[in-house]
Amino acid sequence: MLRSRGSSVPSLVDAFFGDDFLSNFFDNTNLGTVPAVNIMENKDEFAIEVAAPGLEKKDFNVDIHNNVLTISSEKEFRDEKKDEKVMRREFSYTAFKRSFSLPDGADSDKIKATYKEGILTVTIPKKEEAKEKPARQISIS
Repeated sequence: MLRSRGSSVPSLVDAFFGDDFLSNFFDNTNLGTVPAVNIMENKDEFAIEVAAPGLEKKDFNVDIHNNVLTISSEKEFRDEKKDEKVMRREFSYTAFKRSFSLPDGADSDKIKATYKEGILTVTIPKKEEAKEKPARQISIS
């Protein structure tokens, strides 16, 4: 359940995923930026969307180790131009790494990732026992 505006009760997503513990890794060094993410939950799964325009799916690494999901990317851009007297070479390097602690109810064996139109989406299914059960009436004997 995501936190709604004006609510002072933390959501399950906030409690499980917490803050990104590498968010201050790239201080003011211009080595890269940390992309924005959306974290969502529905009755069957969690989803993490990473805004990463300009990258390709081959530029990403998505790993899980000890119930920590890590999304990272490294990319080097080069632009080299030559003419008779002048040579100009420009290049830049961008990298990021975001890590998320998964809740106990996450099924880490069935995680999937897709990349479309600048958005990397990582889908984390819930285990059957963690899925919300419908309300039912208890008969009194």
